[in-house]
Amino acid sequence: MSLIVLDRLKKVFGRGEVIAVDGLCLEVRQGETLALLGPSGCGKTTVLRLIAGFEVPDGGSITIRSQLVSGSGRWVPPEDRGVGIVFQEYALFPHLSVADNVAFGLFRFDAAVRERRVTEVLELVGLSGQAHRFPHQLSGGQQQRVAVARALAPAPAVVLLDEPFSNLDVDLRTQMREEIEKILRNTGTTALFVTHDQEEAFTLADRVGVLNRGRLEQLDRAEEIYHHPASRFVAEFVGVADFVPGRVKEEGIVTALGIFPNLEGRPLGMAVDVMIRPDDIDFIPHPDGEAIVSARQFRGYQNLYRLRLPSGLAFRSSQPSTTICPSGTRVRVVADLIHVVTFPAEGPNAD
Repeated sequence: MSLIVLDRLKKVFGRGEVIAVDGLCLEVRQGETLALLGPSGCGKTTVLRLIAGFEVPDGGSITIRSQLVSGSGRWVPPEDRGVGIVFQEYALFPHLSVADNVAFGLFRFDAAVRERRVTEVLELVGLSGQAHRFPHQLSGGQQQRVAVARALAPAPAVVLLDEPFSNLDVDLRTQMREEIEKILRNTGTTALFVTHDQEEAFTLADRVGVLNRGRLEQLDRAEEIYHHPASRFVAEFVGVADFVPGRVKEEGIVTALGIFPNLEGRPLGMAVDVMIRPDDIDFIPHPDGEAIVSARQFRGYQNLYRLRLPSGLAFRSSQPSTTICPSGTRVRVVADLIHVVTFPAEGPNAD
């Protein structure tokens, strides 16, 4: 069952020169966590604001729980949409206690119900003993939990999260991702969050949608998006990708790194670019190797090498953190593609 349905949603800013959301069609299923992933300015936050009712769309419709909330002349205000929101800056009221911040959206209930619900959600997010403290007395992680508790308190149809972990340091970010995921799963809450961090999207989401200039380039499970990107943009944005020129012949796709099977059925003679992930490439140091090591980035858990052929073609290879090859080392390249993904050629290789 689809809990949120966006149909040809459009939002334009200024005098029409900035199209933030361009004919977006999207469904969020009941109980799932869906991530919208994309670079800054791609329209991610605008989509959340449109769903919440903070922005008025210039076209299309929004349906929540089978009820039209925007479109065809109908407009439901934010407070009546059944949507909870966790802002990037948390937006806690500094003069209110933790309990009063959480109770802020419960104004329609009597005092006894508000108090009971605040106690329940604070226990849910692990802040039972912090009800009387104020935001400035809390750590960044605790403030985020208060923001999540406030969003969950009215039992919304969906929780919207805008770059929820961007203000936390790396270690705390990982911890909070795990905690928020547990809270959402345990409560069966439907969630839609936006991020530019692919690790964040892959870790939390059941499905990931990749946005580019207000358009949805691909929507699928994280594994499918990484291994089978639907466009060159997705391939480059999600993970590390290099492109090796090739041409489709009877024996397969012929490239400088070998011949790969034409699994996508490209027509004979077509010039293509083959997507290469760093984990597709291995190499063996050898004095007669066809490539040289031009650079190495040590990333702790791995080394990311840049290799170069005499033609100038460059590509990357991921190796264990203990594999050390100095720049200038000649190597033999072994290309073992997990998935052969191609795109019509661009640049000098194009017909």
